Amino acid sequence: MSVEVREKDHHSINLPGASAKNAKISNNYFDGLDVTSIHKLLFFIIMLAYFFEQMDNWNFGFIAPALMKSWGINMAAIGKINFAYFVAMTLGGLTGGVISDFIGRRKTFLGAILLFSFGSIANGFAQNVEIFTITRAITGFGVFCMMVTSQVYIAEMAPAATRGKWQSLTASIGFMAAPLVGLLCRVVIPLSPEAWRYIFFLGGVGLIGFIMGIKYLKESPRWLVTKGKKESAEKVIEQLTNVKVDLTEAASIVEPRVKTVDVLAGILSPKYLKRTLVILFFVLLTVPAGFVITNWTPTLLNQRGLSVNDALTASSLLMFGVPAGCYLSSLIADKGGRKIPMAVMAISVAVLAVIFGQIKGFAPIVICGFLLIAVNMAMNFITFSYIAENYPTKMRNTSTGIHNSAGRLATSVLQLYIPIVFAQYKFTGVYNMVAILVCIPVIVLLLWGLKTGGKSLEEIS
Repeated sequence: MSVEVREKDHHSINLPGASAKNAKISNNYFDGLDVTSIHKLLFFIIMLAYFFEQMDNWNFGFIAPALMKSWGINMAAIGKINFAYFVAMTLGGLTGGVISDFIGRRKTFLGAILLFSFGSIANGFAQNVEIFTITRAITGFGVFCMMVTSQVYIAEMAPAATRGKWQSLTASIGFMAAPLVGLLCRVVIPLSPEAWRYIFFLGGVGLIGFIMGIKYLKESPRWLVTKGKKESAEKVIEQLTNVKVDLTEAASIVEPRVKTVDVLAGILSPKYLKRTLVILFFVLLTVPAGFVITNWTPTLLNQRGLSVNDALTASSLLMFGVPAGCYLSSLIADKGGRKIPMAVMAISVAVLAVIFGQIKGFAPIVICGFLLIAVNMAMNFITFSYIAENYPTKMRNTSTGIHNSAGRLATSVLQLYIPIVFAQYKFTGVYNMVAILVCIPVIVLLLWGLKTGGKSLEEIS
């Protein structure tokens, strides 16, 4: 008996006839299926974990001035802590994708939550800089391991028609942690010299996501199919959508996994070498500059002369530029072939950085800092899309991880030089350096960068 399959405008599947209830439909994973309440719970778990991951990622920028005062350490010590954190992030980004290919997205995701949650709690208990640096590095490894894994996981678990929606919702909610942790630090840190520890303890609340994930998080059907577990993949889809699907056709066209060494050879091959060099040059300069803006601003404002409380207040307010930048990127990302808005945002960062380095007064600092962070975040989010679009599916995840990790590695090196630049050229010099770093790669991007916006991935690759 044949069963007619009809796809509605809102992407649901209609199977007429009572006898069709037990029939399987040929389907490409979640495409064309409604996102049910149990499916939304899965995305909520990702959002929750992502929020606390971002809290652990952003909190140290606010805590550093209080830590310097509490332990009597200088900016050089803060630079070394940040160096260890970003080196660990580099390793987490490089290994996260590889690990998830071997043991699965679910296990890697849950393991990363454990790492950054316990790392944050351990930071709260640390009694000296050496232990603090180690536990902060553990947090960084877990943070970026989860970031890499979660982005792939969401893409694989969402229907094609709403994949962008769920990616955007996750990012928007996750990055709301930036201004919220700033406001929290403004309230908690002034309570006592050791109150900064409570912020790290709060990072352990991310374990709620782990507990919920143990019960409700499902493995990616796409990963299961690559491991020859088609029946298990079909069962996961049925559990989440209440629709029986047949993945035989989808499983028959699975691309063979490309080894990491082959991806390295691929991105350096004549076909992709120019793209790789343009992207690498861009991220190696703009990513470190961006982290100076987001991670060092509270400390630098304090060193500039603002009290710890005023520096925290100003930084908390201007961090609302983070979600604002996410929204801004959604408005302009698809314009000008992608690389044009990237260049415009980079130049805007440079101009605002120069202004920010020179202005005085609480209100001007907050307004300019807000705009600076917003355009920097917009540039970053457009860059994330641009990197992924430049490579074919079989090497997209690993090549994206390589570029992002390269940016984090460059960031880790720059952490050691921020105190030196500040000592020599003061507050203005640091932000002039930021302007120079983001301006240089714009020329290369405009001259040799590929236009990707508005084109299919197959056409680009």
